[in-house]
Amino acid sequence: MEYIDFGIFPIDTEIQQAISDLGYRIPTEVQQEVIPLALQGRDIIVKSQTGSGKTAAFAIPICQKLDIEERDPQALILEPTRELALQVQEYITNIGRYKKVRCAVVFGKHPITLQIRDLKQRVHAIVGTPGRLLDHIKRGNIHLEKIRYLVLDEADKMLSMGFLEEVEMIIKSIPQSRITMLFSATLPEAIKVLCDKYMIKAVEIEINPESLTVEKIDQWYYEIDENKKFGLLNRVLLIENPDSCIIFCRTKERVDILANKMRLEDYSCGKLHGGMLQNDRFAIMEKFKRGEFRFLVATDVAARGIDVEDISHIINYDISMENESYVHRIGRTGRAGNKGVAITFVTPYEDKFLQNIQKYIGMEICNKEIPSAEEAERCREFFLGTNKVEPIIKEDKTLKLNEKIMRLYIHAGKYKKIRPTDIVGAISNIDGISAEDIGIIDIQDHVSYVEILNDKGGEVFQQLKETKIKGKLIKVEIAK
Repeated sequence: MEYIDFGIFPIDTEIQQAISDLGYRIPTEVQQEVIPLALQGRDIIVKSQTGSGKTAAFAIPICQKLDIEERDPQALILEPTRELALQVQEYITNIGRYKKVRCAVVFGKHPITLQIRDLKQRVHAIVGTPGRLLDHIKRGNIHLEKIRYLVLDEADKMLSMGFLEEVEMIIKSIPQSRITMLFSATLPEAIKVLCDKYMIKAVEIEINPESLTVEKIDQWYYEIDENKKFGLLNRVLLIENPDSCIIFCRTKERVDILANKMRLEDYSCGKLHGGMLQNDRFAIMEKFKRGEFRFLVATDVAARGIDVEDISHIINYDISMENESYVHRIGRTGRAGNKGVAITFVTPYEDKFLQNIQKYIGMEICNKEIPSAEEAERCREFFLGTNKVEPIIKEDKTLKLNEKIMRLYIHAGKYKKIRPTDIVGAISNIDGISAEDIGIIDIQDHVSYVEILNDKGGEVFQQLKETKIKGKLIKVEIAK
């Protein structure tokens, strides 16, 4: 199938504009396969590795098919981790921004009261982890009668994390007359049973994994004793001089130790693991995405939780003990048509893990001779020169999407009985402004937020300061 751009799909101009503003031009293979079928209302099983563009493959048709006037949620997307849940929620929000799609996110270790507040408002789609989603369902916080789309994303990861029972309970809670889409890097027997049980005449799509793990990524390994790993890492970094690199360790303790060692050697690095506070993890991820530091030391929590382009190298400081994890790790590089490099350190007692990985990916990984100290030293000056250069901060993809949108902060909420219709009415009465210029409205207990579209935010802001809402002048500010 050959598509020139996203214009080939029968989707609304608002969604086309959002896709364009996000900088996406040519649909990936999985998007070409999935989007038409999803728009036709088919159940779909997709076997595809990380980096294939599957999030847009389900986000675009869901945003297209949502009834914006409907108050109750129509789509439910299950994710194995909070990082992925937030990432997908942001993606759906961006794709549906001009159509005024409101997407909520729920996950554990986050105040449930704040999530309940969001769920009480008009919500078109909900993204969440299975445990917290099921908790909300049992509490009656989510109305499921209008659910028309169910997405099981990273299904094999949810299975390996022990979420299968929760996933089944959620599926049984929602209407049977729905469209179900399942995405997974692998299809173990338990996932196949789930598909047979809950999907109807599903179309199976397999995106060739070799194009993701072999053709675009140079893979090799070094045999090394455990106590010599850090010395080898220093040599590899000097010689390879990566633009952007994730270094994977097996445990959070090993991440802490390695990150501290690297900082003492003046490497520009950050760390990421499940033991960190949630806000700290999100902050580190955003800084790495923006290119504020070159090296990220991480556990496998980052393998499926970071969507970062232009990662030139992956280094498995500790070899992955699970085949799927290895594929997801190296899938962080070689994206968007770029070549990537994946280097693995293997100790004398880890041969069996290497053999299992090679069998799983269907190829032999090259064993390279450890570079000499002299070879590394010859590269030191060039590496240090690169290290001194100020990082080029990557442009946020949502910048163009948001440049014509202003978010206003209104000092009144539910306690003053403010409703969305009150805000829409007040803004629509401003000359030159219509309901089409008003985006998502978020009414909280004491304050409200409203997005003004079409580059009319400044005009609305000035006029709204002198416009009464429910018969009163209310303070309005530009939200950060």
